[in-house]
Amino acid sequence: MIADRKALDATAVSLITLLSFLWGLQQVVVKLTAPYVSLVMQGGIRSALATLLVLIWARSRGIALFQRDGTLTPGLVAGVLFSAEFAFIYAGLAHTAASRMVVFLYLAPPLTALGLALFVPGERLNARQWSGVLVAFVGIVLAFSEGLSATRLSSTWLGDLFGVCAAFLWAACTVIVRATALARATATKTLFYQLALAALALPVVSMLMNESGVSAVTPWAVASIVYQGAIVAFASFLAWFWLLTRYLAARLAVFSFLTPLFGMLAGVLILSEPLTPSFAAATALVGCGIVLVNLGAVERRQTS
Repeated sequence: MIADRKALDATAVSLITLLSFLWGLQQVVVKLTAPYVSLVMQGGIRSALATLLVLIWARSRGIALFQRDGTLTPGLVAGVLFSAEFAFIYAGLAHTAASRMVVFLYLAPPLTALGLALFVPGERLNARQWSGVLVAFVGIVLAFSEGLSATRLSSTWLGDLFGVCAAFLWAACTVIVRATALARATATKTLFYQLALAALALPVVSMLMNESGVSAVTPWAVASIVYQGAIVAFASFLAWFWLLTRYLAARLAVFSFLTPLFGMLAGVLILSEPLTPSFAAATALVGCGIVLVNLGAVERRQTS
């Protein structure tokens, strides 16, 4: 076991639960803000705000962001993947429910485990983790098949597909970070690459899609962008990295199943999105798959 990492205590459990709630709620906030700021443009503005905050944070902490350290190429690749991921997320919300998007998006943890097993030495999957990947995929197939159903008045298959694409891009970005020189960079610099590229790319994507952009500057629109940029994209990720420096990462990762659960509940309770038995079952399968994948990682850490 790594000596400078400890088991989860009340502080860690409370904080990771709060972070999961914030991440799950974001898709609902984006939906509610769409009448005032178009979807992909929200992603661009939030990324610009978060980039500015990262620059201020790095300067205040003396963290170098622009020195030559061999991370430029993988950093740009990670930034492009990150930008594409959020383009799919925000654009996909126009075609599917927020509760569905967050479940499809969280196919990423099992996909990441697969990618790391292929490209990073020492990240092999055991039998339990493989079963977790399979369970998560079964859940996604079940949820996606419901979106394709011809009996539904409003098919969600396109938005669901965008969510799956975003999950693949998120997993690919994580593998790039883990398998390249970015693994030796500070978390702040890695985050800066991703946010800065998204701040440049997403407004362009929004314009190419002929989105309306900013239609009205209302108190809700401002609060939403602050929430997405300052709280989610900046503060929550810094809090996550803080947790990773102090606690066992594999045990923290088990809590990632809470995010799709919170997202589903927020969509149903706030947006009155439908919750069918099959989609509830699909959400449970995805959550179980995430837990099984990460429990395998916990066991490996404990025996190392």
